[in-house]
Amino acid sequence: MGIEAATAIDRTGEADRHGRQAAKIRARGACPALSAPMPTGDGLLVRLRPAGGALTLPQFASLARSAAAHGNGILEITARGNLQIRGLRAETVETLAADIDAAGITVPDGPAIETSPLHGIDPEETSDPAAMETALRRELTDLIASPRLAPKLSLVVDGGGAFGLSALSADIRIVAQSPGHWLVAIHGDGETATPVAIGPAAAAISAVGDILSLLAALGQGRRARDIDPALLRARFPAMGKIRSIPSRAANMPLPGPHRLADGKTVLGVRPEFGQMRTPDMTALLDLASTHGATAIRLAPDRGFFLIGLPADTVPAMQIAAAGHGFSAQAGESSAHIAACAGAGACGSAFYETRTLARRILAAAPALFDGSLTLHLSGCAKGCAHARPALTLTGTAEGYDLILNGLAADQPDERIAGGRIDFAIERLARSIEDNRGAGESAAACLTRLGATGVLEALRQE
Repeated sequence: MGIEAATAIDRTGEADRHGRQAAKIRARGACPALSAPMPTGDGLLVRLRPAGGALTLPQFASLARSAAAHGNGILEITARGNLQIRGLRAETVETLAADIDAAGITVPDGPAIETSPLHGIDPEETSDPAAMETALRRELTDLIASPRLAPKLSLVVDGGGAFGLSALSADIRIVAQSPGHWLVAIHGDGETATPVAIGPAAAAISAVGDILSLLAALGQGRRARDIDPALLRARFPAMGKIRSIPSRAANMPLPGPHRLADGKTVLGVRPEFGQMRTPDMTALLDLASTHGATAIRLAPDRGFFLIGLPADTVPAMQIAAAGHGFSAQAGESSAHIAACAGAGACGSAFYETRTLARRILAAAPALFDGSLTLHLSGCAKGCAHARPALTLTGTAEGYDLILNGLAADQPDERIAGGRIDFAIERLARSIEDNRGAGESAAACLTRLGATGVLEALRQE
């Protein structure tokens, strides 16, 4: 399968430049915080997570205006619910930081601590993760700020409730088990992480401190997976006897209205392919304010919740959101596409990812039954999706198709730019013709295997 015809940008000299970049792809790993912006194809990128993932509408509007004034006006929400601002220059990063301070937005130093998106307002929440985040940063200030910790070290505090974080993988997980009682686990998601300690908040914070100390001793760049199991058991001798309580949170889709247990409504919104431009974002915020919204909570799955909307205003807000490039309805196929900024927004990209995404949505609906993710990557960096997926990587010659892998992996097929639409149609037809009753698109592709899929693509 491929992406869009190679007419979006002038390719002169692109092959040489991308060849030079290829050697750097695997070296990526720093977290592009305000203090350490990351060079990209469209300038510098910063990633930030406001305290608690919460913003007022005026704060988000101020951030969007600052992104336009000091960058290229493109904001993104990552799969983990963090904000990215693109197109900055070295001389504008400091001004952006000053704007963030002036707006009253607190961006804590050190690794991001991701909390349940509806913390403090979800009646089904077991314990308040925002309070736990505050306590962790207060009690473990020096450890969290240690330069010996990996830049991308991840901590998740899951308070339970309607929207838990069991699907997020993390180096350290702190999960509410009962009011005031927390489980600490390492390296994995809600199903796979290894429990190491359980107890009241003070005991959980102490356990997190012990884990951070072990990681700092191992040296910069080391993650929870690198801790020697024997060393871990010596530090936490009771870890083998811990019985955890699985998260009660359902795997609920983000977009659309959600009625909480107390009768209040929140509206989940996802920017198209996780990316938004300042004019669209400010227009949406103006409308949300008019309809009564008071706040935004960033959420995993590249979106956010609008808080405070009266229930009777939600349908109008959903229609208005769609008019500005935001999905506020459940079940939309675009949720299953991870697309990077693409050509026109990023100088590293070989094709316009969003244009191709819309074409694929129209031409290949068989792909979008929710069983797989289609990753559209403008180049081999793979910025939009860090896990194996059905991937189309842009190249100087056209597109690389990877049936189940990362953007930089060896392709299963190379597709010339002018043949991409044909390839898309063939792939969709192959699924439609071969899928058994009740079989998902992902299962069908797995059963066909690379040989079967590639035979279909090569047919005239």
